[in-house]
Amino acid sequence: MGRGPSIEGRKSAEDAKRAKVFTKLIREITVATRSGVADPSGNPRLRAAIDKALSANMTRDTIDRAVKRGSGADGGAHMEELRYEGYGPGGIALIIECFTDNPVRTVADVRNVLTRHGGNLGTSGSVAFQFNRCGELVFATGGDAAAEEKVLEAALEAGADDVVNEHGESTVLCTPENFEAVQQALLAAGLVSVHAGVVMRPHNRVAVSGEAQETLLDLLEKLDALDDVSDVSHNAALSA
Repeated sequence: MGRGPSIEGRKSAEDAKRAKVFTKLIREITVATRSGVADPSGNPRLRAAIDKALSANMTRDTIDRAVKRGSGADGGAHMEELRYEGYGPGGIALIIECFTDNPVRTVADVRNVLTRHGGNLGTSGSVAFQFNRCGELVFATGGDAAAEEKVLEAALEAGADDVVNEHGESTVLCTPENFEAVQQALLAAGLVSVHAGVVMRPHNRVAVSGEAQETLLDLLEKLDALDDVSDVSHNAALSA
């Protein structure tokens, strides 16, 4: 009778996954620090990155070291923020955001993953016009009308631009500049999101299914596995 993975093996896999998540978060904190000031109270982007790290159970010491590195206090390697645009299987538009200390390595890794999955890199601006950068907060309302109404009222009161109800979720949309204020107002109203952040949201989604969807999902997984990749946005409407 076959035996499943040992406890030690599972723990090693979980530790490796956690380390990869931490690597991405540390890079995000580093770049956020470089983009503004090292004080999160005066740098909303840094504050959001730190909040994300804390929610992933990163220690304060690790966060402080990342901020120190971003401020240049420890002479660490210079991290750059890069964005690549391209296409995946079925012509799905992709925006791939990266933090890296070696752009040559990063673009080679991203291009290799895309090529292996029938995709390709495009030029700057080739797909960005299909997306809108906005603040997005998602709440699990389960299709309950009263819960949706509560989110709607609080969101509009907070200055949000729109609320979309679909698939049992209420998604609050706002400008990137207003994201933090809207998030704090919704928290004050007792509403806790299942996801929140400034994202590249597609204007329209393209249906994809079958083999194309399987290839796309594998492509997204492989991109996420790259240490330099921080986020991937796409315009696919995935089937269940």
